[in-house]
Amino acid sequence: MSDGADRSAGSNAATGAGRREIFLFPLATVLFPGGVLPLKIFEQRYLEMTKACLRDNAPFGVCLIREGSEVGAPAVPENIGCLATITQWDMPQLGVFHLVTRGSDRFRIIETRVAASGLVSATVAVFPPESPAAMDPACQQVLKVIIEKAGAGLFPAPLDLDDPAWVSWRLAEVLPLELPVRQQLLEIEDTAARLARLRQILIQQAIVSEE
Repeated sequence: MSDGADRSAGSNAATGAGRREIFLFPLATVLFPGGVLPLKIFEQRYLEMTKACLRDNAPFGVCLIREGSEVGAPAVPENIGCLATITQWDMPQLGVFHLVTRGSDRFRIIETRVAASGLVSATVAVFPPESPAAMDPACQQVLKVIIEKAGAGLFPAPLDLDDPAWVSWRLAEVLPLELPVRQQLLEIEDTAARLARLRQILIQQAIVSEE
């Protein structure tokens, strides 16, 4: 990738309605909208990414790894990921960043490019806002109990148990789920369908009874 392409990704240049250029960070985790993800950055390619995002006040994209690993050769990411905005950063020693990031919009990868450093950038289509949905009382109550037992400090502020979308994302984060299931929940395009799937999971895990 040329230097010019790197700058385009770092500045998140618009490429059309709902499209933007971003750097990708494939990880063995799923980031959900509103979620908090701490990261330790030490690989040169991701140090470059971090510096560009801080310089341009731009997010990068977190995607679950489909093939490969977090270090070494560029991994193949899942097609749908979540934008991550750096909210806090520190450099405790030369060549190491400690970041706190927060998930925002979801996106779908349209095209990827790999720089000589191994840093992946992509043209992505950002998901539009979800339509309003009714609350699922079972999902709401389960999350409320989890927050009460675990402590509100472990959840991203502000707490919003009356927001169906917020409840769906936080429940997707905290339930004991395999990564492919978390990815499936990320990919569901509306809140009502996501809450319905979470309710099925709660029934399967015998956390709530089927009515």
